Amino acid sequence: RGSHPLLQQHHLLHHHQLHRRLPRPLHVSCIRRRIPRHGGRAHRGGGRRDAGAAEDPYWWGLTVGGMLATGAHGSSLWARQGGAVHDYVAEMTMVSPGRAADGYVRVRRLKEGDSTEINAAKVSLGVLGAIYKVTFKLQPLFKRSLTYMQKDDKELGDEAIAFGSKHEFADLSWFPSQGKVIYRIDDRVPSNAVGNGIYDFIGFRATLSSALAIIRSVEDIQESTKDADARCLSGKLLSSALDSAAFGLTNDGLTFTAYPVIGYHNHLQASGSCLDSASDGLITACPWDSRIKAQFFHQTSFSIALSDAKDFIHDVQTLVALDPRSMCVIDQYNGILIRYVTASNAYLGKQEDGLDFDLTYYRSKDPAMPRLFEDVLEEIEQMAVFKYGGLPHWGKNRNVAFEGAMRKYKQGEEFVRVKEEYDPLGLFSSDWTDQVLGLRGGLMIVRDGCGLEGLCVCLEDRHCAPGEGFFCRPGKVYKNARVCRNI
Repeated sequence: RGSHPLLQQHHLLHHHQLHRRLPRPLHVSCIRRRIPRHGGRAHRGGGRRDAGAAEDPYWWGLTVGGMLATGAHGSSLWARQGGAVHDYVAEMTMVSPGRAADGYVRVRRLKEGDSTEINAAKVSLGVLGAIYKVTFKLQPLFKRSLTYMQKDDKELGDEAIAFGSKHEFADLSWFPSQGKVIYRIDDRVPSNAVGNGIYDFIGFRATLSSALAIIRSVEDIQESTKDADARCLSGKLLSSALDSAAFGLTNDGLTFTAYPVIGYHNHLQASGSCLDSASDGLITACPWDSRIKAQFFHQTSFSIALSDAKDFIHDVQTLVALDPRSMCVIDQYNGILIRYVTASNAYLGKQEDGLDFDLTYYRSKDPAMPRLFEDVLEEIEQMAVFKYGGLPHWGKNRNVAFEGAMRKYKQGEEFVRVKEEYDPLGLFSSDWTDQVLGLRGGLMIVRDGCGLEGLCVCLEDRHCAPGEGFFCRPGKVYKNARVCRNI
């Protein structure tokens, strides 16, 4: 937003002026277990050799500001203070527009206990100002023991909640079309437990660009020909390959020999080695690098209250049972990742303990091209958001998932009040954030083909792709859903 005329006219956030007002050195306090981080730096797990942050997300490429803007999180029901990184913020320095008397710059230092406004800033969507510095609470570094176990999904609805209560860092990878679940048994162990394991998740490693292009080409062909059986075969092969490679776990940093893998928390929580790969002229790249022919996908991510999770899982199983091939489209992306989340005091954080469901699936480069079994994924999306009141992940999702979202947050109005106080001119806002916050209409973009990209819930056939045989129809299990189905 640096080209905004008010920024040019008043030199808002003028570098020299701002430089004098901001705190300078970053001091790590091991005694108080505090660590400061600049907002624009990659978090990288936030830990040192003697202290760590327990609730980091699995991808270490997020910046500190990005984590706090989107509510990024790991997986645990055991967190005493909350299950996301923002729940461990002790202090924060934010820069936002000011009045003329302030020199058009306002530097706010927010501290836990001094003001409730820090609860707005913890998950800010980027609309309160620029995050300059954040001080996180840490805990002594500890070791974990991690084992993956595969079971069928017949009792998943009953087992999911109990499993998270038994294991501190549990998660689940669910493959509905294959009828299986991979349970992550992940707990603290004594610091003298033998092991120096590392988790370098295969999906976050540098990959040969030529291999990525082949995989994408195969995916494109399967989608264009609507070849469900080939889609299922590819998904099984890729998911089995991940399982055989222990998903990237090693017992000693080099090889995997057996479960459990024991290692320090900061070596097992997050991955992202493709960011550190050699500059090789894009011979290798992160699997989603937009500069090459690689993965291109949608992500639908939402959290369901624990009290509703069993019913939601049952509804999904009922829907998939109508055609088990329908969810093969997510197998290539490691199934449905289910993480455990806990209630937060952040105004736009989780409102209660729940299960977070992450679905990643193919997206065409042509927005007018319908997807294989897209009606099933759309029904799950609408079922989660509208029937079960699921909360959207702020950093993912399509327009549909954000429809009516602010009404689900008890302190939503208070967040908007803080936003208007911090940035009354809206210099850090956009049409999109105003729509998401319910400050203006237009979140649903109704036009031909809008249902294909999740820009709208289809109401007419033209919102789908009637020329390709996709028409707007009610859901099969959640009857109030309106989805684009191949007839």
